[in-house]
Amino acid sequence: MRVYHKAYVYLTCGTDLLVFDEPDTPYLGMQVPGGTIDPGESFLHGAMREFREETGLDLDAAFDQFSDQDIPFETIPPVGQFRPAPDRPLLGRHIRRNYHVRLARRPREEWEHYEMFPSSGNGPIRYRFFWIDLLGPKAQDSENFFAAFGAPLDALRLRLPRLRDAA
Repeated sequence: MRVYHKAYVYLTCGTDLLVFDEPDTPYLGMQVPGGTIDPGESFLHGAMREFREETGLDLDAAFDQFSDQDIPFETIPPVGQFRPAPDRPLLGRHIRRNYHVRLARRPREEWEHYEMFPSSGNGPIRYRFFWIDLLGPKAQDSENFFAAFGAPLDALRLRLPRLRDAA
């Protein structure tokens, strides 16, 4: 089984989370920025690089690792949140480190950006970025997310000051 090392960024502003979808592959669902670590690259540097490549934004903020995931895509049926794109199969084991980054204000409300050189080697991928409320119905249903990106959200919610103080 092939092993992929991946790093993802869960960017929040208050209780809002930055997510994206792929308008040209709408059935995939929502995702968070990040991706495959390059050989010799640390998870942290990979998270920073992937975030910049996918969003077009440079962040001057702390990247705080808050969760890990080990996802064996070869043994999971391709249904629900594990629907692979036909030209970008997910076969293999995905070892993920998830980073939380907090911003005081949103850099943009909504935008599109192309990842020009995806790790799949295929052509550019168009992303549409937008914010969702971590307490709202979209974020509460993990089936709205592709490839288990919704799984760390409970841990992320506990990191938000308003929610942590209420618990």
